[in-house]
Amino acid sequence: MADLTRDHASFMPRFPALPIEARIVVLALCFRMVTAIVGFLANVTIPDYQDQGFSVLPQPNPFWDRFARYDSGWYHSIAEDGYSFVEGRRLSNLAFFPLYPVLVGAVGRLFGGAQEDYYFAGIVISWLSFAAAMPLLYRLARLDLPHDGAVRAMAYAAVFPSAYFFGVVYSEALFLLTLVGAALAFRTKHWMLAAIAAGAMTATRVNGVMFLPALGWLGWHAAGSSARDRASAVGATAAGLMGIGAYSWFNYLISGNPFEWYHSITRWGYYPGGNPFLGLLAIGRELLTRPMQFIISEPMAPYDTLNALTAAAALCLVPFIWRRFGFGYAAVVLLGLVLPLSSGQYEGLGRYCSVLFPLPILLGGLKGETRHLGLITSFVLFYSLGLVLFGNVHPLF
Repeated sequence: MADLTRDHASFMPRFPALPIEARIVVLALCFRMVTAIVGFLANVTIPDYQDQGFSVLPQPNPFWDRFARYDSGWYHSIAEDGYSFVEGRRLSNLAFFPLYPVLVGAVGRLFGGAQEDYYFAGIVISWLSFAAAMPLLYRLARLDLPHDGAVRAMAYAAVFPSAYFFGVVYSEALFLLTLVGAALAFRTKHWMLAAIAAGAMTATRVNGVMFLPALGWLGWHAAGSSARDRASAVGATAAGLMGIGAYSWFNYLISGNPFEWYHSITRWGYYPGGNPFLGLLAIGRELLTRPMQFIISEPMAPYDTLNALTAAAALCLVPFIWRRFGFGYAAVVLLGLVLPLSSGQYEGLGRYCSVLFPLPILLGGLKGETRHLGLITSFVLFYSLGLVLFGNVHPLF
């Protein structure tokens, strides 16, 4: 019997082990599928909080519609019909930076150009961007952490309380890919890739330009004493301005103002440039003086509290990030939050935190299995809550 078993085993094909990057991509896509199923079950068991006025298919669908909420409709309109400028009104869509909707438009037309094709394209781009960002995050974490720590960093990034945005028709996953890719390229002195990734980053989201000083610092530090590498780091950082610069030029052509994207943002109630701590202090005061009354009596209080606490926790970790990984990573977190915190709005703070890669890398490097079990469990609970709230059209964005 032993010989028969051995002979039978000899006929079994032997597949080479997949590289770790490929395994990470497969796991990332599987994770996206699991979260899609959870979102679908939430949609068929919990009534929508409000009617958002659009759907993926011509008729509402409890599975597909959870991928397209709030700003997804704007990305769809840009992908299908392009940008439009309406002076002094919210109908102008120039507040949304171009790389994601342009890609959605290109892929959507390849899919057939119907309404649902653009939404399907947005889902595909978000899923593939997330799947590509995870092995890059692993490689970036491995520069400072052992294998186990880098794997944990990916897990924290995937189940970050607001990381459900990586799987929907939003630009978060693409932005994560460009930011992590740029950081890895700067730290490993791949200057051309750093320039391309940085340019793509500033063309994806308005606050992308805020990360350029931190990325430049990382590149300068990686360059060491080499004058050539230092010059390349400066050049790659400057090249990052090409994304926002090209979009500003487009704004000038369509509206006569290269910074019309900024004015379009202010029409939505965002006014960058204020005191970045006043909003957090106001939420903290309410939670300290009348927590139950605040949460129960004010409709936006639960959502504002979740967003504000996420941003506050990120800020509290900055000294530990600085001590462990240096000024560059601390600057990534600070510069990534200063613009949204200064806008006077709480919404979106959670998803702005979701792309701040030093946070999961710091957590991945912590010691103690019990600590990681508690943190991961807490993250999963809040991730699930956010997934359900977003999918059922609650104002948590």
